[in-house]
Amino acid sequence: MNETEQLLEQVAARAHASGQGHGKSLPAPLGPEEVARAEGILGFALPPLLAALYTRVGDGGFGPECGLLPLRDAVRAYGAGRSSAWRWPEGVLPIADFGCAMSVCVDCRSETAQVLLFDPGLGEPELAWSIDTPGLAAWLRGWLDGTAWYCDESPAGEEYDLELTPWDGFRSRI
Repeated sequence: MNETEQLLEQVAARAHASGQGHGKSLPAPLGPEEVARAEGILGFALPPLLAALYTRVGDGGFGPECGLLPLRDAVRAYGAGRSSAWRWPEGVLPIADFGCAMSVCVDCRSETAQVLLFDPGLGEPELAWSIDTPGLAAWLRGWLDGTAWYCDESPAGEEYDLELTPWDGFRSRI
């Protein structure tokens, strides 16, 4: 079993366990045709790991904070962002809502599916984007092992002063 397969199994196990613990069932996985339809609307392919989360684990509802968005909601949020005054970057798909208008996004054009944080509270569109994690796999591992800044069990704690690296790809994608 390769690392990606192992990661998908770990995510699925945690997703199913958390859903049962909260008395709700995990949304069913999507079929490949539903992912293909979303990709057609978006105009770009989802990174393989992100597509596998939707087709093998479930259509959102699992993961950090409020969980991954259902794919239809992510596509809708991307379209709304692209037509907003925030000049949403091409190929950057919102995948989770972290509250206070912050969104976790995946750069679908990067080889590692880089995870970005969008925080409009910083005022200007070019300042609102920062790198959360170099890749989606690392972001998921941080959630699974509790070491990511957004995890309650993180050693950083609530008083952690998060200093993220600004994302320099913004200007080339608007």
